[in-house]
Amino acid sequence: MVQVCLNGSRGAVDGAAVPLTPQAMADSAAEAVAAGATDIHVHPKTPCGRDTLSSRFVADTVRALRARVAVPVGVTTGAWAEPDPSARLERIRDWTVLPDHASVNWHEPGAEEIAAALIGLGVGVEAGIWSGTDGAARFAVSPLRSQVLRVLAEVTDTSPDTAENTARILLTDLGHALPRRPVLLHGEDGGAWPVLRLAGRLGLATRIGLEDTLLLPDGERALSNAQLVTGALSQYGSAQRRS
Repeated sequence: MVQVCLNGSRGAVDGAAVPLTPQAMADSAAEAVAAGATDIHVHPKTPCGRDTLSSRFVADTVRALRARVAVPVGVTTGAWAEPDPSARLERIRDWTVLPDHASVNWHEPGAEEIAAALIGLGVGVEAGIWSGTDGAARFAVSPLRSQVLRVLAEVTDTSPDTAENTARILLTDLGHALPRRPVLLHGEDGGAWPVLRLAGRLGLATRIGLEDTLLLPDGERALSNAQLVTGALSQYGSAQRRS
């Protein structure tokens, strides 16, 4: 599986290719799916471009995407969109249009409660386990670890020289916590392509998109999420053949 992460916390300053409105996200998603993406992760935005968990904007975004694509659509529940855990939980419980899945960062306050609420709503949970945090240790003792849709192993090391090793360490840490759940492994910025190639060699799901990197494998600026997906499928396939 190659998931496309359409925008992340990026904004207009990151370039016109980053989709910020529901229509732009839907257009970008349709192009990425046509290029081979099989799953979508998106950050709904306010009109001023800020990440939000507001029921209105989540509904507008999910509806727009589903009108254009027939693959699963997931959203973030990151604490930066709503720092107060209680308010974040209330926002999620107010959603009127539910995504197929949502990422929950296990190192963030309130993660267990938010994941439980999502599962109760019938929304799949991507358990975000970040390198450099205690997320893996928390997940290892979570009563919800066997109920999540998959583990989103996020390598926050952005160095192209060390990101692969950091990914291997994270996977080792997760090995003690995983109750046979699927793993999606990905990196970011300078670590995005080395970690994606590692995912290919290991046969793990991965993701790519303008959230994770603005650059193609050759260092050129990406013009679209679809262009990144095309590059990812090529890099992933080559890594698999060499493994």
